Amino acid sequence: MTQGKVGLSFYDKLDVEWKKIGLAAPARRALINAKLIEISDLKKITEKHLMALHGMGPSSLPIIKKEMKKLKIKFKA
Repeated sequence: MTQGKVGLSFYDKLDVEWKKIGLAAPARRALINAKLIEISDLKKITEKHLMALHGMGPSSLPIIKKEMKKLKIKFKA
């Protein structure tokens, strides 16, 4: 690895849950970079914070919210 760059294999090990729900690669990387590895980690942040992550697009939010609803998880107020 060169300074300032992370190999894609780094993400492959951590974004299993995000791949499973069908998020696009930029959104998955944004979540991993924010140390949000599991869906349950989203209760630590606000929805506004999630959407401010670089790489998180508007099409990701409905997918994430659907999974959160299934698991009865809510964003931080």
